[in-house]
Amino acid sequence: MKTSNKSHNMDNVVDLFTGKLFSQLHETRFIRLAPELDGLEILYSNETSGDMLYSLQILAWGLRANGEVVALVPWLNDIVPCIEICDPLNGKWEGYFDPGIDEVFYEAPIHKVVELETAAEYYDLHADDPDAILQEIPDTIGTHAVLSDNGFKSLTLTQVISWQLHNDGTIVAMLADEEKVESTPILPGDDCLYPAQSSESFRYFFQHQIANKIKSQDPEAMAAISLLVDEQR
Repeated sequence: MKTSNKSHNMDNVVDLFTGKLFSQLHETRFIRLAPELDGLEILYSNETSGDMLYSLQILAWGLRANGEVVALVPWLNDIVPCIEICDPLNGKWEGYFDPGIDEVFYEAPIHKVVELETAAEYYDLHADDPDAILQEIPDTIGTHAVLSDNGFKSLTLTQVISWQLHNDGTIVAMLADEEKVESTPILPGDDCLYPAQSSESFRYFFQHQIANKIKSQDPEAMAAISLLVDEQR
């Protein structure tokens, strides 16, 4: 019988899909969410915007296991930390923006940091199951999911009801299965909800302004959809 001197320390194990060490993923996973309720936004630019900046509403603030607090936004087909946004036009984060006082800033607001740290310490949830639901927050910015099961020949837009934070740090959008709705309004935790990212027909997330333009067949919005479809091919 042979023995091995190789260490099984997880610090030496690399995740196949992200290329990051498991220890890094563990420390950067999200452990608590706080909805953004004051209308704060992110600013971003892309390679075609020149000096122009675009704004996007913040869904929530997330506390990582390493103590970092960062804003989260629905972006393309996922919810991502704003500092990690990337799109076909090389979009990038430029800062946070408070439209109420027309101020740009670059660190999470202290009141959100305190809220997250206090809540995480109070609840201090632990679970062995990576899929255990630690938290579920309502969607407060009108996020819609784009669904298509025929190669974008037709689209269905459905509103995101809530977002679940799982024990492994993943965050999933919850949509309503209309055939299972028994009462309204549909609230977080309802039995009719299912995760968008697990649906084969799920394609993208859009905030309500863009979703409404898509519903009305706005040329600019439809052109953006066409660009995303081309990128998928």
